[in-house]
Amino acid sequence: MLQIPLWKRIMIWGVCALGILFSMPNLFYDRVERHNDARAAVEAGMATPDQVADELALWPDFLPSALVNLGLDLRGGAHLLAEVRVSDVYADRIDGMWPDVRDALRDERETVGNVRRIPSEPGELRVQVSNTDAVGRAAQIVRDLSQPTQTVTGFGTARDLDVRVDGAEIIVTLSDAERQATDERTMRQSLEIIRRRVDEAGTREPTIQRQGADRILIQVPGIGSAGELKDLIGTTARLTFHPVIGTTSDGDQAPEPRQLIHPSLDEPGRYYILEQQPVVTGDQLVDAQPAFDQNNRPAVNFRFNPAGGRAFGQYTAANIGNPFAIVLDGEVISAPVIQAHISGGAGIITGRFTVEETTQLAVLLRSGALPAEMDFLEERTVGPELGQDSIDAGRTAAMVAFAAVLLFMLLTYGGFGVIANIALLLNVSMIFALLSAIGATLTLPGIAGIVLTIGMAVDATVLIFERIREEMRTAKGPARAIQQGYEKALSAILDANITTLITALILFAMGSGPVRGFAVTLGLGIITSVFTALFVTRLMVVIYFERARPKTLLA
Repeated sequence: MLQIPLWKRIMIWGVCALGILFSMPNLFYDRVERHNDARAAVEAGMATPDQVADELALWPDFLPSALVNLGLDLRGGAHLLAEVRVSDVYADRIDGMWPDVRDALRDERETVGNVRRIPSEPGELRVQVSNTDAVGRAAQIVRDLSQPTQTVTGFGTARDLDVRVDGAEIIVTLSDAERQATDERTMRQSLEIIRRRVDEAGTREPTIQRQGADRILIQVPGIGSAGELKDLIGTTARLTFHPVIGTTSDGDQAPEPRQLIHPSLDEPGRYYILEQQPVVTGDQLVDAQPAFDQNNRPAVNFRFNPAGGRAFGQYTAANIGNPFAIVLDGEVISAPVIQAHISGGAGIITGRFTVEETTQLAVLLRSGALPAEMDFLEERTVGPELGQDSIDAGRTAAMVAFAAVLLFMLLTYGGFGVIANIALLLNVSMIFALLSAIGATLTLPGIAGIVLTIGMAVDATVLIFERIREEMRTAKGPARAIQQGYEKALSAILDANITTLITALILFAMGSGPVRGFAVTLGLGIITSVFTALFVTRLMVVIYFERARPKTLLA
């Protein structure tokens, strides 16, 4: 009745052994972390094995080295809440429509007359035609330029442009459906670019999540300050190449229509007058790397995709001897004179850069330009000392809870309490093993989930042991009592843990940040608790019964 096949015993002990093995690196956290950092530096080519030999020797390579990642509240780091200016994208999108609208109407010049763009509000394009009788025909030509709205799942039935007539003027704006789709694309693109920038900086387990319609939560453990994080992700890094019309020393000078005035980064007090329409943009960049120019000064090499390289090559071939401006986020960082045709789509950005600035600029350009500016509504720096205090407090809470549960089980169930306590130790080790294996991030709420799991873990064991006591009172004998105790407690154990697991899944799906951390540890704790209660304790009880052959149990 109590026989457990050998293969099943091997599997149960094997799972327990793996749990101990994979959780063990967390007992030597600092040493393993230094070993992992050194190994990552060697794999990335940033160091040789000889240079980091001491760190590599801190932990054997044949042992698992995955660690539980510590969250912002445990490691310290930076917290930002940013609001994306999605309305800026509307203005850029509509402004970019002007060349297409102008060319389409010029093809019908005999009908609509002369075409002129007139000043308008941001996000709105106003076009005037000289033949007022043909303004309806002109509006239809512009409507024909509209495309189906592109949503996340595909193309919708609505059109992307809203075209209306006001006297002799045609007013073009984005449709409501296109604005909603643009908002979604802008937020998704912003999230992805921020994630790329943070990942390239080598930080550990950042939390980057959308909150509400236009806000992004960014938490990066291990970074020095919120200001450092803002410098990394707050720059739009919008790179454009513009023809130069002239220069001026008057920064307050109003630009002519279809022109821009941007300050020089290298020469304070000097401003460049540029054509508004860029030749190429940073969106067409495929690579950017820090380098040095021919004078051994820090610079950034860049390379365009085929379309950008073709446009860049055609422009340089037609404008030899003329200057062009490289503009980064509204500042002219360089304005070289074109000496020859630049083919191949590659070039170099020079300026008064430091090595650190070229490295950061290359990261920003590689990850792409943010589609819109961001306003930082909340910023907070969590010091490493506070993180260590949190770790100490969480460790103390876990140890107190652990000791109290161990003592209670030992006093209440005697020898069976020892079995329950061993199962509890294995349970906690398996939780940490799973957290390490999946690369989960442990936060203060996550520690709370582990503490709660410690209390819940013995619940199933208590149910089983109390059922065994009840069966012993019916004089069925120890073997029968053990079998009936496990079988009759099974339904209650599954019901209680499945409902709690469903709650953890809902918390994970609907929550964010700390709530998810709590849900992860709670969910994993439920799984390991059921395994240790139904399999590990049963195997240990059976082994005890086979060896001792007791006449009574849990008297």
